[in-house]
Amino acid sequence: MNPAKIIIDTDPGQDDAVAILLALASPEDVEVLGITCVAGNVPLELTARNARIVCELAGFPQTKIFAGCDRPLGRTLVTAEHVHGKSGLDGPVLPEPTMPLQDTHAVDFIIDTLRAEPAGTVTLCPLGPLTNIAAALQKAPDIAERIKQIVLMGGAYFEVGNITPTAEFNIYVDPEAARIVFGAGAPLVVMPLDVTHKALVTTPRNDAFRALGNATGIAVAEMTDFFERFDLAKYGSEGAPLHDPCVTAYLIAPHLFSGRHINVEIECDSDLCRGMTVADWWGVTDRKPNALFIGDLDADHFFALLTDRLARLP
Repeated sequence: MNPAKIIIDTDPGQDDAVAILLALASPEDVEVLGITCVAGNVPLELTARNARIVCELAGFPQTKIFAGCDRPLGRTLVTAEHVHGKSGLDGPVLPEPTMPLQDTHAVDFIIDTLRAEPAGTVTLCPLGPLTNIAAALQKAPDIAERIKQIVLMGGAYFEVGNITPTAEFNIYVDPEAARIVFGAGAPLVVMPLDVTHKALVTTPRNDAFRALGNATGIAVAEMTDFFERFDLAKYGSEGAPLHDPCVTAYLIAPHLFSGRHINVEIECDSDLCRGMTVADWWGVTDRKPNALFIGDLDADHFFALLTDRLARLP
């Protein structure tokens, strides 16, 4: 079976970094056509820098990386340095990148790639706010029917919000973009906080990363050491949730995940609930299902897969 062709759209972020590393370490399962960067966890200049740092850490300096939208479609940018640190990749000490950014804008790369590749062969993997994806759909509506699927990290239902009482960060930053993506008609798979909060980096799991002894394993352990301090203080959990690697892991091993095909709508107008993913988990409306909303995963096998693949990298 040929590897899935993917575009990773990202705002690294420690957990974004791990998601990218898992993809690059899995060429038999996924072919990374390019990485597009968006403002989110930190401003665009830093997310584009961090994506290049991660690719060089993995030994993939040939990866094409594109800078995209530096702000939401119609809002002021909200960032998350309080979680990820000033750089977005606080924790390990990693060298400044030397690989170039591509000249093409990320939105144009997404459009051009979807038009150039056979219809139904490219999966979009957004790990941050959905601004780039929505902007591409607005600029080129014809691409919607060419997308194989969109597998994204964002939203919440039973776990409610992590940036407001009702909203998950990625959706909250640009809810109008999320509304466009969720309404585009492309097949959607959603990794909400409901599942990512079950992917906890416990001490033994982080020790396993560090024990790999390679630069990548040690860097990932140091990233999660830093990332964990926020989640321990906020949730009292036994480790930091690895949100974004759930997207990559789903592409490699979908049997590790379970969910329901339901309707999900995005609240954009309410000051109280802006950015909420209104998930009809119980089927109480007549709204048409538009997303596979994931609710559970096999965490032990998820971390076994992740550790095994990180061991492949330098």
